[in-house]
Amino acid sequence: MSGRMPGERGGRRDALRELTARHAERGAPLAAALERARSGTAQAPGTWAPRAAEAVGLPAAAGLGPATFFADLAAPRGERHVRVCTATACFAARGGKHLAEVERELGVAAGTVDEAGATSLQAVHCLGYCYAGPAALDGALPRAGPDLADQLGGRTEPRAPGVPAADTTGEPVLLAGILGGRSARDVWRRAVAGLRPEDVRQEVGVSGLRGRGGAGFPVADKWAAAAGRPDTVVVANGDEGDPGSYADRLLMEEDPERVLAGLALACFACGARRGIVLVRSEYPEAATRLRREVERAAEAGDLAPSAGTAGPAPYVEIAEGAGSYVAGEETALIARLEGARGCARPRPPYPTDHGLWDAPTVVNNVETLAAVPWIVAHGGTAYARRGVPDETGTKLVCLSERFARPGAYEVELGTPVDEIVTRYGGGLKGGRELVALQIGGPLGGFLAGNALHVPLTTAALAEHGAALGHAGTVAFDDGIDPHELLRHVWEFAADESCGACSPCRVGSRRGLELARDRKGPGESYGQLARLMGEASLCAFGRRVPAAVRSLARAYGPALEGWNR
Repeated sequence: MSGRMPGERGGRRDALRELTARHAERGAPLAAALERARSGTAQAPGTWAPRAAEAVGLPAAAGLGPATFFADLAAPRGERHVRVCTATACFAARGGKHLAEVERELGVAAGTVDEAGATSLQAVHCLGYCYAGPAALDGALPRAGPDLADQLGGRTEPRAPGVPAADTTGEPVLLAGILGGRSARDVWRRAVAGLRPEDVRQEVGVSGLRGRGGAGFPVADKWAAAAGRPDTVVVANGDEGDPGSYADRLLMEEDPERVLAGLALACFACGARRGIVLVRSEYPEAATRLRREVERAAEAGDLAPSAGTAGPAPYVEIAEGAGSYVAGEETALIARLEGARGCARPRPPYPTDHGLWDAPTVVNNVETLAAVPWIVAHGGTAYARRGVPDETGTKLVCLSERFARPGAYEVELGTPVDEIVTRYGGGLKGGRELVALQIGGPLGGFLAGNALHVPLTTAALAEHGAALGHAGTVAFDDGIDPHELLRHVWEFAADESCGACSPCRVGSRRGLELARDRKGPGESYGQLARLMGEASLCAFGRRVPAAVRSLARAYGPALEGWNR
């Protein structure tokens, strides 16, 4: 540990966090106890969360906090629990009409359970079926397609197509196992047998690899900040929450070996004996396949079977989220792993100094880690030759259901967006007009359909008011009402704000109120947008006004007044 008691972050003492660390063995028993209690009742958290906390030796507040914060715990749950996606790609597929259709079919409104406690319905933001939406999870079973309500009602055959994936580079990095059948485990075995941690860090540094989760921080720099320090932990962030992106789901489900090999290499490079993969709860199949792969790797000696036997081969655990977009931010993710509410924390201190229970913690996105085996096998220089000089390598770009050829495409960074849309995506289905394109999820931005001559890089997209993010790409045709899309964006912001800071908590709700009134935002909106953009605690609140501004630019006069 760091010398401080758990709960003393940078000199600030958190008594509840300290108590959780002492009595709940790093929060895992509390999270499990809350999930068990939730699954057995349709009652509100106030009736069962305090008892769940007391069962693991914690005060009621320790249970009530996360139980009322996370959507999966707070939502009523019947014997049959259906989660229907209302995120951006599914909204674009049917203009949002599918939710009402599902409600009528099941006879229950979203966010409620029927009187008999038999069926409950929960609206969620993204299930990773953006290429085939609208989508739902019936229990853990996925359903997707325009006849979603009929599938849930048993009138049509259930469907859940796999992710279409293609390489456009000639030699895939991220899809090397899925399309090329190349083993990532062999790379890990050779590395641990013949390389030093500094060798791995050096190759990744030479490669120029940056985080693929949105922030774009140099990976080697993050590893160096925590390398060789006692109790360092590496977390693979699989809480892919950007609506429109399903790259992490593809990798975790179809090539879990590569994800775990990348995590093991990161642990080796940092001197960490413990790794964690945090999988969002909306990806139940990903969690199942990762657990199965961890068992196989431990049996083969590639991962440690227990924390006590960890060494160069780390001990890896699989943890699950509970329904929160903001909990994908690294400090909020750490709070989730500690059993707390998934709220962002002020920085500094940074997780590499004081992360999970104050241990040095490296958080890397799943796609980031999936690139590491290729870099170690082929060398950092080979990777650096791909992409563009300041943004090297490849990226999985996910095209939504509106495209003629939706799916995940591995492209080199710098590929023009219009080439991705027309050459790979084939334009829109039925020759419909592309009016606007969202890139990078809710924290990304919108481009007008006739202004796509932009390289796929963080810098170039930023110049046009957008962002790379996870590179989820959602198309909007001429059948979408721009005012409804604006309302959808603000509704997402209001639903997913963690509430930790007033600018975002209050601003997102006020923005939604204004968006529901088609008369326009009024004079006060400019001040609200500036307050959110400058004073919000994390990138979520700061980016929402910019995303709205880019949407207004894409649609022009139809959304006049929102481009402030």
